[in-house]
Amino acid sequence: MARTPTTTDAFNAVAEASRRELLDALGTGEATVGELVDRLGLSQPQVSKHLGVLRAVEVVLVRAEGRHRWYRVNGPALKPIHDWAGTFERTWNTRLDRLDDLLAELQDQESNP
Repeated sequence: MARTPTTTDAFNAVAEASRRELLDALGTGEATVGELVDRLGLSQPQVSKHLGVLRAVEVVLVRAEGRHRWYRVNGPALKPIHDWAGTFERTWNTRLDRLDDLLAELQDQESNP
């Protein structure tokens, strides 16, 4: 079975752990490839390759300034991932709320035999 290309959408692009680390390293600011190499301890070709994948799906944007290229996260491109993960957050919040209620009920039963 053929692998799904990593440049089809944001989900496939961020499936690779190194690309998620790269997004974390960028955070809310901008950085050059050299800065990202220093932050992540990856080689320059690895960082450039991963940035290329992230740029292809517009998860990362680039701004040229002289000879430097400044990379930054494009938050709106990550919205589909955020929305998808949000469904799990709602489910787990509901389950944890029910667990809190059950624990409170058990504590009441212990203190009022």
